[in-house]
Amino acid sequence: MPAELRSTSQGGTMVLTISNPEQRNALGPEIYAAGVEALSVAETLPEVRSVVITGDGANFCAGGNLQRLLDNRRKPPEVQAQSIEGLHNWIEAIRTFPKPVIAAVEGAAAGAGFSLCLACDLIVAADNAVFVMAYAGVGLSPDGGATWSLTRAMPRQLASELLLAGERIGAARLHQLGVVNRIAAPGAALADALALGERLNQRAPNALASIKELLGEAPEASLTRQLAAERDHFVANLHHPNAGIGIQSFLAKKPPVYP
Repeated sequence: MPAELRSTSQGGTMVLTISNPEQRNALGPEIYAAGVEALSVAETLPEVRSVVITGDGANFCAGGNLQRLLDNRRKPPEVQAQSIEGLHNWIEAIRTFPKPVIAAVEGAAAGAGFSLCLACDLIVAADNAVFVMAYAGVGLSPDGGATWSLTRAMPRQLASELLLAGERIGAARLHQLGVVNRIAAPGAALADALALGERLNQRAPNALASIKELLGEAPEASLTRQLAAERDHFVANLHHPNAGIGIQSFLAKKPPVYP
């Protein structure tokens, strides 16, 4: 069966399933393009409040298809460059998407599959899930923002170990490091991610969008610039109708219901 990215809905959450089980859900240009398109559509749909990315079957994603990479060695370098640009377009789309994106990980998340998880806002992983940056083991260097994400998520020495030595790291260790948010029982990562998504779906969408934007800008911003950005977002959100709903509901000791 050809590789595909399936899109389904669970309440207010869009579920994107990487489906290429014969290749352990290896990625390719068709999946990258579908990922960008799915997020573009989801951004316009008010009924979609969050997105979960998961894998079909026992694994999240094995990363790049090595046979396709071998074939690309016989083609002009521009062919592989265009393929990586497709992956990077998807990574950037996730990072800039104004709604929460959750990775639900079972089994292996390798190479670009690990990078894909790191691009998400939150990671829910089965306790037996394994993450590995396998690039150096096959004579390659990382893509998918792996070096950018890892150096922001953990000490440089640990990021170096994962990337240079290709060391496997379990979900429990990443949870200790604060990279994985929730540990699930094997087979329950998607259900737990959907439960987390449903909690987020109850929040004011404009506030979540502001938080994502502020978090994205913070690493490169000076304190002065970040304080100004926080001020501007706060004022804009205070004057949004949802702040009235949220504050009045809190004072009335009722759960808010945002449109």
